[in-house]
Amino acid sequence: MKFDILTLFPAMFEGPLTESIIRRAAEKELVDIRVHNIRDYATDRHQVVDDAPYGGGDGMVMKVEPLAACIEAVKRERPAARVILTTPRGRTFKHEVARELSREAELILICGRYEGVDERVRELFVDDELSIGDFVLTGGELAAMVMVDAIVRFIPGVLGSAGSVETDSFADGLLEYPQYTRPAEFRGLRVPDVLLSGNHAEVSRWRRCKSLEKTRIERPDLLVEQVVTPSDRAYLAEFERALRQ
Repeated sequence: MKFDILTLFPAMFEGPLTESIIRRAAEKELVDIRVHNIRDYATDRHQVVDDAPYGGGDGMVMKVEPLAACIEAVKRERPAARVILTTPRGRTFKHEVARELSREAELILICGRYEGVDERVRELFVDDELSIGDFVLTGGELAAMVMVDAIVRFIPGVLGSAGSVETDSFADGLLEYPQYTRPAEFRGLRVPDVLLSGNHAEVSRWRRCKSLEKTRIERPDLLVEQVVTPSDRAYLAEFERALRQ
């Protein structure tokens, strides 16, 4: 899968995209990530990429000309690439969106800055606008890093265990159950006996129940969207009664 990231601050990507799982994915040629400096496409001597907004107001706006030139240069090599703008006004980037984007062969991520980009960039080039949450960052670089990290995990062969991505939090709409490893006891705290039993059916049920409990306490809003089974609903009703006691 090919990623092209358009930014004013390319050095920000040197750590997050060159270490750990993403580095190994690149070494295995499962991903190809290129970072492009938008300033390289400014035509004036000072490489100006922003200007005051028409109509007045605070802050600056990213100019259309350098961004257009950068996007078009990348598109000449990646004509089929889907162009995404990171922006607080975009649709929320979620687990399913990451899965959806992982099916693309090529993605171009534009990192917004300042008060945003000239609207004509959206009108001429952008296929999708995404936000990683209801808060404002100093720029879209961190959002782009988050998106790349989440998307890459869905690419076959990237993770050591193919099943890992299917058992993560949000994979089935619920938060993930607690995880344990050796030793079986630490400072008086023991691993739940069911996990040591070797009974896979009971382990599976325990994990499902703990996911339901965790989601009910931490993110009850997810249960509104999540399709739960009759046994899930019965367990949650019992759990609710226990909480009220």
